Amino acid sequence: MREVVERSRSGAPAVGEAVRDRFSSDEVFQRIVAAADEEVTSGGRELFFSGVAAGLAITITFMLYVSLTAATDGHPILSVLLYPLGFVYIIIGGYQLYTENTLPPVALTLERLASLPTLLRHWGIVLAGNFTGGAFGAVVLSYGGVFSEEGAVESAIYISTGGLDVGFWPLFFKAAMAGLIVAGVVWVGFASTNSVTRLLVVYLAFLAIPLGNLYHVVVSFTEVLYLLFAQQLGLYTGGITLLGGLGGFVLPVLLGNTIGGVVLVTLVNYFQTSEERLEEARFEGMTRRLTVPEWVLGRAAGRSYVPILDATEATLFANEGYRIMVPITNPRTDGPIVELASRLASDHEDGLVHIVHVVQAPERMSLSAGAGRIADVSEEGMAGLRETAEGYDVDVSTSTVVSHRSFEEVFNMARRTRPEAVLMGWGEDQLWSAARAERPIDELTNQLPCDFLILSESDLDTSRVLLPTSGGPDSGLGAEVASVLSRTAGAEVSLLHVVDGPEDRAAGEGFLTNWAAENDLAGANKIVDDGGDVEGAIAREAENTTLVIIGATEKGLLSRLVSDSLHLDVIHDVDCSVLLAERPSSRSIRDRLFGSGRRVTGPPDGGVERDDGASRGAELSGPDDSGPAPLAAVGSDDGGDAADEGATEQRPDDEPSESTVITDHVGPDDEEAGGDGSDGAPPEPSVVTDHDDSDDEEADGEKADGRRDATDDAA
Repeated sequence: MREVVERSRSGAPAVGEAVRDRFSSDEVFQRIVAAADEEVTSGGRELFFSGVAAGLAITITFMLYVSLTAATDGHPILSVLLYPLGFVYIIIGGYQLYTENTLPPVALTLERLASLPTLLRHWGIVLAGNFTGGAFGAVVLSYGGVFSEEGAVESAIYISTGGLDVGFWPLFFKAAMAGLIVAGVVWVGFASTNSVTRLLVVYLAFLAIPLGNLYHVVVSFTEVLYLLFAQQLGLYTGGITLLGGLGGFVLPVLLGNTIGGVVLVTLVNYFQTSEERLEEARFEGMTRRLTVPEWVLGRAAGRSYVPILDATEATLFANEGYRIMVPITNPRTDGPIVELASRLASDHEDGLVHIVHVVQAPERMSLSAGAGRIADVSEEGMAGLRETAEGYDVDVSTSTVVSHRSFEEVFNMARRTRPEAVLMGWGEDQLWSAARAERPIDELTNQLPCDFLILSESDLDTSRVLLPTSGGPDSGLGAEVASVLSRTAGAEVSLLHVVDGPEDRAAGEGFLTNWAAENDLAGANKIVDDGGDVEGAIAREAENTTLVIIGATEKGLLSRLVSDSLHLDVIHDVDCSVLLAERPSSRSIRDRLFGSGRRVTGPPDGGVERDDGASRGAELSGPDDSGPAPLAAVGSDDGGDAADEGATEQRPDDEPSESTVITDHVGPDDEEAGGDGSDGAPPEPSVVTDHDDSDDEEADGEKADGRRDATDDAA
């Protein structure tokens, strides 16, 4: 009470208190790790083109250095005054520069949250982008006639040849000092509390590079290429070769920058922090960190990355129990999807259905201005869906996502809230011919964050379920769904296995009997078709079926272009509802393009890592079951029975769109559930707003404030 009284109306501290104007070393480290998490989880395309932008900015540095050198007759001070401008663009603009990246990803690696291969991959992509941008800039400077003023070409050649006559080790140590400066700028930048201080530090630090006659690898690479192009134009006769320039000049500078940034700054700054520098990374215990083999070998030994921001946000959902996320586009027509999700969640004592209304806004619409009104209308429209789910005695939470995108936001929301499964309907912008949960491009580059169930609903009726299988992981997920429906809805389940001929019938019957017993479906009807035609067999058996559960295709993207997908034919041939089941997996790029055989399942690398003792993916079995059913799959007609041809990978490395507004509608039963499951804070300028349906405003206000505080901590 005394503290409240003594504080002024403006919120200034009481007498005798002090406001900190700087971060502690632990806090600086936490800020760096949060930034590194966003960088490492970015897609290769984003990293590369951000690196290209940084390389082009370095070209500006080289151009201004040359121009001022020519204009001031090589004055040692005046000629370098604008040298830092390109680096200012990079640091303030958030571009990816190789030397600037020696600090944040290394911090993750030292904490054993990222593997060494992940670090090297990140460095490689950024460096390739930097060199590409620098090469393009060198072409423009040489062939574009940019250096048109008198003496500019001579100054450019003089500056570019300055490092060619320096020995390997002097170059290395000069570059190490430059690496120390650049990595130090990163640390000080994260310790700064305002942009003016950050700008001043960047300018003075990078001004020290030309004043100290030091070398930066991207600038050096641009200088070497400029000399090569100038030599081709007859402007330079030094006889430089690409191999000689890269090996004798760029390589020692690259090694020096790296060692200087990593050893002299990163390690020193790391060990000056305390053991509490990253407590949020360990809220599930030290087992969240990579094992030594994983740390050294990456995916070859298991995981290659532990998402630190996901770990922080997971505290919001740690006590929610079994949660199914249900993305919808129209609250008036998507009732059957919510009803099916509620049946699945009701098989768990702690089941929760999280309904997410995804609203796609026009491109020119300001989300911050119009999201509030849209969220209010959305909340009112979802009242009926909430009542539907509550009728199955499960907890319910609702959220509204207003975005310029729609389909992508489903995966963004799943990565932020970490449900056990996502159940969604097929819309006009999703292709059944893809036979997967995500788009073809995402199939090649990403990884599913959890189990996905995708429903093509036609007067949904779960009384008679057909499950084709040939023993793979996706039909294992389908078996869990069928088992739950048999218990909660009294569904009659039929299993279908297709063999090539009558001579294989006995083996097929034995397989189906064993598979059914392993997947808690021993009482299901067992059908073995010896016609060898998977599509035809499914179409025939579906005539007396109300729901067909089929696995995602395992064919690679290019394989599907030259051959029809079973899934496309099945959707057109049957009149009942179809449920596509897809489980996360690890597949090589070759399998994603050309694959047609079995695949290996496991925790998706770089995706959501769950505690094996707490969760095993989408275990749809009830609390009385002894454990999750063994994984199995639906087959394919080439190399392994196409109905379950595989699943794809979805990286956590796709961050939420910066043009997204998320609004959460929290009901009276959500307090015990720990929130609605969507408070993971997206990057600015996204807006998160909570709406309370409870009559107890005070209690709900405290609850909402707690969630907002947790969200702020996560951000």
